[in-house]
Amino acid sequence: MFKAFQHPGVLGVTLLCGTIMMITMGSRQTLGLFLGPLNTSTGLGIATISLAMAIGQFVWGAVQPISGALADRYGPRPVLIGGLLILAAGSALTPLMDTGFGLMISIGLMAAMGSGSCSFSVLIGVASQRIPAQTRGSVSGFINAGGSLGQFVFAPITQKLIQALGWMGAMWSLALITLMAIPLANKLTGIQAQDQVHAQKDLGLAQAVKDALKDPSYIFLHMGFFTCGFHIAFLITHLPTEVGLCGLPASVASWSLAIIGLTNIVGSIMAGSFVGKYRSKVVLSLMYASRSVLIAVYVLAPKTDLTFYLFAAGLGLTWLATVPPTATLVGKLFGVRYLGTLFGLTLLSHQIGGFLGAYLGGLAIIEFGDYQWMWYADIVLSLFAALINLPIKELKMTAQPQTVNP
Repeated sequence: MFKAFQHPGVLGVTLLCGTIMMITMGSRQTLGLFLGPLNTSTGLGIATISLAMAIGQFVWGAVQPISGALADRYGPRPVLIGGLLILAAGSALTPLMDTGFGLMISIGLMAAMGSGSCSFSVLIGVASQRIPAQTRGSVSGFINAGGSLGQFVFAPITQKLIQALGWMGAMWSLALITLMAIPLANKLTGIQAQDQVHAQKDLGLAQAVKDALKDPSYIFLHMGFFTCGFHIAFLITHLPTEVGLCGLPASVASWSLAIIGLTNIVGSIMAGSFVGKYRSKVVLSLMYASRSVLIAVYVLAPKTDLTFYLFAAGLGLTWLATVPPTATLVGKLFGVRYLGTLFGLTLLSHQIGGFLGAYLGGLAIIEFGDYQWMWYADIVLSLFAALINLPIKELKMTAQPQTVNP
């Protein structure tokens, strides 16, 4: 898996993309830690705050194809820098909001738009256009691991910041940290893109999207990724509350999120390696199936500190490790010329699921007092995702994974 970095320039592109991903995803994936303090401070209620965070899940996905298309059309520099500025502004404004509508603007719209513009669709697209074709699977795994590293690093730091500075001070601190990524974006976009060889004549972005949406394999990929977003957003938003319902301290939640991030570093790198050896649809199917088993075991297990840490470690192995095989599949089916846009659309499906996972979790806790039915839904959807990926018509790995599938 490390052979990819023997090619000139690959290591630099990977480190820059991974570090930007670490910062943007680290701040985003720890928002659940603010749910309790926000509710206590504003008195808005968990359902209202969950709705704002759920809108953020959707907007983060909705902006992916848009930012990907803008990067494909105008270049990634203005997209990345603009996104970082909007993310920082959204975080900085959140402590000033004392209404549900205000949180929907700061967290649900601004922070999500900024983070989404500096995430998978743009960064993997940027990297794919600047590295050799045979390195893309491994590199996407390492870039994805950067986001997981951000979760591992930011979760305990954010919890400490909340304890030391209050939730408002912690949010302002995250805004300042976000701005540190701007020089990295400048350096990354200063690297010259490689000339790409396309298997078919370039008919334009609109036609590429139309052709992709007519392909059943692309639709199946969207459906599986939808379920992935559902349970990831549910857990990111509501795991701290679940920990509290079990009578455990808040530190268990922050460390569980950190463990998910740490183990997903391993899972992402492994997934990037696997897509160079096995069909991506099989890798995805096995990942989703393993989640259903893991969640079922968690539901039946006694709720102790160790249970949460083991659950987090197991879940982390596949957490966002689904991204490398999903992005690779899009590249194999349609090439990399419009990868930012086409992969961005799959991320939109992911975040539609994320919206439902975050919001329905809030409704469940109000209606039933616990998350039992959400766990059942997670199990069923994971099994569905495992099955729906299998009919995808994927060619075997070749030296040119950007070849269009006939």
